[in-house]
Amino acid sequence: MQRARAPLTGPSNAPHAVAGSIAPCGVVLWAMMVAACGRPSTPVGPALLDLDAPTLAAELAAGRVSAEAATRASLARMAEIDAAGPALNSIIEVNPDAIEIARELDRRWAAGGPVGPLHGLPVAIKANIDTDDRMATSAGSLALAGHHAAADAELVAQLRAAGAVIIAKTNLSEWANFRSMDSTSGWSSLGGQTKNPYVLDRNPCGSSSGSAVAVAARLVPLAVGTETVGSIVCPAAANGVVGIKPTQGLVSQRGIVPLAASFDTAGPMARTVAGAALLLAAMQLVPAADYKAELENLAGVRLGVLHTYRFADVDPGVEAAFAATLQLLEAQGATLVEPADMESLPGFSTAVLEALLFEFKAGLNYYLAEAGIEPRSLEALIAFNSANADTVMPIFGQDLLERSVAHGGLDDADYAEALKASKIALQAQLQALFSEHALDALVVPVNEPAEQIDWVNGDSRSLSSAYLAAVSGYASVAMPSAMIGELPVSIAFVGEPSSDAQLIEIAAAFERARGPLPAPRFIPTLRE
Repeated sequence: MQRARAPLTGPSNAPHAVAGSIAPCGVVLWAMMVAACGRPSTPVGPALLDLDAPTLAAELAAGRVSAEAATRASLARMAEIDAAGPALNSIIEVNPDAIEIARELDRRWAAGGPVGPLHGLPVAIKANIDTDDRMATSAGSLALAGHHAAADAELVAQLRAAGAVIIAKTNLSEWANFRSMDSTSGWSSLGGQTKNPYVLDRNPCGSSSGSAVAVAARLVPLAVGTETVGSIVCPAAANGVVGIKPTQGLVSQRGIVPLAASFDTAGPMARTVAGAALLLAAMQLVPAADYKAELENLAGVRLGVLHTYRFADVDPGVEAAFAATLQLLEAQGATLVEPADMESLPGFSTAVLEALLFEFKAGLNYYLAEAGIEPRSLEALIAFNSANADTVMPIFGQDLLERSVAHGGLDDADYAEALKASKIALQAQLQALFSEHALDALVVPVNEPAEQIDWVNGDSRSLSSAYLAAVSGYASVAMPSAMIGELPVSIAFVGEPSSDAQLIEIAAAFERARGPLPAPRFIPTLRE
């Protein structure tokens, strides 16, 4: 039976647009503009968002752009593109205090210069991350629509200290895509359906779909997502942006609505590797001064080419694009170790799900009780959803929540076995692979072209490699590698724990060699 559709929703407070124009020579890196056509005028209004994050950060730090101008540009773009126009629906809530926050940053700049490396940059935050402001931390659920956190998540406090303007909360797959096995990525009962900006009826992937779409559509230069098993890597890939899934533990989990503590992490999204690195440096537990990306080429870098990912060799277009990527990496001097493959782990997928079911119950019960809000427990959440089924569950149910609540505690022997057969087993396998081939990183395709949004059957994607870094806790940088027709496909570089800086270097070198890819054109459909 076809399920009823929920209405799409967007931001409630649409700001006024800011007039402006792009300098005649076009918006490119500041130094390139000066070299090519003399010192240009800085773009104003929404055109500011055509600058990548590091370039806009430099303009803000130098005082050539005010924090208020950048914030108004972002708000105007949200009103024009997200709430209206193609109505991407990536923003679940706009910060009503964003302009005043930006004005205060401008006052501080006038008194003593930039506050920090993110001074004045608009940053969007996934709606499962606590912010101590007038925005809710909802996880996309109507049950938490009125939940206002008592304190910033630790990573949010660090971003504010670095000078960021926390401008909006992004939509997500409800409960980080852990409500039902039949879910549709990018849909939540509170926020509706987020759309892929390349082709609007295509799946944006989950659960950090709103964060990825907001960056791809140039609503914000930077956004924060969270990942348990692919929820940074997959939406970054489907929407043609860079997503960094850091080494687990590099970024604090305090103040994030949990899915599974053994796997969860937050991570940055940006249009470029340098932008994602800029955000990661500010949000990690011990903030880094910078992530340098100075490799001119990949000489001496050993990359293991992985072909044993889920549904390898199924999509000829993906395989052709990956082959071209490998040629480009080799031309840059990388040594390709091919194949660097692994045997399937018996019962792996079942064990991963079992570990998630145990940890979700424990983590969510703790979060809800500590927050002192209703619902106070997973059991109460299930009851709320059932009582409000017409609005909460119009297109899929809550079978995962019901399975999770039936599980025991983290002292259950079955939980220990599930963790051993999933995370611990994969870590051992990856460690052996890296050691055997003396690898600096693995390189692997991430996605096939995004499938159509399907509210009847749910997600249907087949190709998947994000579990490698997600389940193991290893680091990963996902980035677009090519276009197949109108849709981006991506690769990921996967490295051992604490290899984040090296992966950023490798990814930046590939990005320079690859060159630019087209921006989204908001095509309604590819169907004739």
